Amino acid sequence: MRLFYYVHTGHRIGLDRFRRAATIIRSLGDVDITLLTSDYRIAQEARDFGIKRSVGIDVVRNIPQIAHFGDKIIFDSDELNPTLHADMVKFFSTFIRVCDDSNGTRLEGELLISPYLEGEGICRGVAVDEKYFVQKPKTIEKSFFFGDDDYEEDLFANLGMFQALEMEMIIGFYYFINYENKLAPAFTKQHEFEEYDEVVQGSKIFVTSSPQAALENLASGGRPIYIQRPDYVRDFIPLFETLNIPIVDGFYPSKLSLFMKGVSSHNYHSLEQSTHKISKFLKESLSL
Repeated sequence: MRLFYYVHTGHRIGLDRFRRAATIIRSLGDVDITLLTSDYRIAQEARDFGIKRSVGIDVVRNIPQIAHFGDKIIFDSDELNPTLHADMVKFFSTFIRVCDDSNGTRLEGELLISPYLEGEGICRGVAVDEKYFVQKPKTIEKSFFFGDDDYEEDLFANLGMFQALEMEMIIGFYYFINYENKLAPAFTKQHEFEEYDEVVQGSKIFVTSSPQAALENLASGGRPIYIQRPDYVRDFIPLFETLNIPIVDGFYPSKLSLFMKGVSSHNYHSLEQSTHKISKFLKESLSL
């Protein structure tokens, strides 16, 4: 009986779920687990995130080609339709789903990890690596991370929104070749993808369209401002409202500028360090 972790990721949806998966897998310690990802490129890079074994499988329906009936899985994706969802729960002896929907429900036979839901078979928590809760000096006054994906070049189309804000930026993982050259005029400095942790932890003010990055910066003692991209799901809005993270809904320069001016005195709420609770729930549920 084997243990898998499936995560939906790729050049059109970014690495938020993958970063969360890496956090959860690392928290489990020396556990024999195989990461399945819908993108081959990040599967090849997974070792750099502390994941020992990963396999790219292209689409979610390919999971039964790798896994066997009765195996166990942690599942982080919103690709399931009701029929496939029910089939997956029956196929695996333990099916644990990461659910970001505040209106979500637990299907009979599955277990849930959620920032919103509570009850039997549900662990309420947010997976943010413990390293981000270690307070480090804020050496970067203002930085920006759009996300790891920008297939439609939305950032370039709205570059004027950021031009006058004098921010440093992190280059995303899935950016096109030379895309950073087109973005460079709007930012004071560019940081490579490999500098992600350094910038997230070292930024005083952090503007981002990545939900995971916003949470990580908040945990680090930073002051995140979240831009809700029109092409992204809105599942994290209720959580960010609870944490009092400022939200710019779309590409509105005036609203972002207003938040930037008042962010130094803005009253953020603390993020609970709940990854250990999630890890304990998983180990008990999976009999690890």
